[in-house]
Amino acid sequence: MKTAMVGVVAAGVFLVGAGTSMAGAWHELPRMKPTGAQFDQGQYRFNAAAQNHGAFEWAGQLKDALPDDNNNVYMQVRVEGHDWVRYNGKQRQTVFLHHSNWDGAQQYTDDADLRACRDRGSLRPDNCSPTRHFRP
Repeated sequence: MKTAMVGVVAAGVFLVGAGTSMAGAWHELPRMKPTGAQFDQGQYRFNAAAQNHGAFEWAGQLKDALPDDNNNVYMQVRVEGHDWVRYNGKQRQTVFLHHSNWDGAQQYTDDADLRACRDRGSLRPDNCSPTRHFRP
């Protein structure tokens, strides 16, 4: 009976370890293309608890798709139901963005939203791609 219990515990530890190592794998992000902005070649991953704060990590190319409209572009990220965090691009350019977002009160992040937007100034509302929701 003692040998059977050790086998079960060892199998459980192995399965947990396998899940944690898979959590850090990079995944492709779908293209996001609201009017005036474009986010391409995107990737994301959910880091394990002991790696990079257990953050939702993402990267990609943010492009001002309408360079003559004098509007800026930006990405927004939200993790664990907190407020949106904004990362600005540059007018008339394509920039590479690579960021990590996490909730300091948790060991790891398992809930994230991401969208690309065009800043249309203070008189008109910004336009954003549909919000993409991610879970490990």
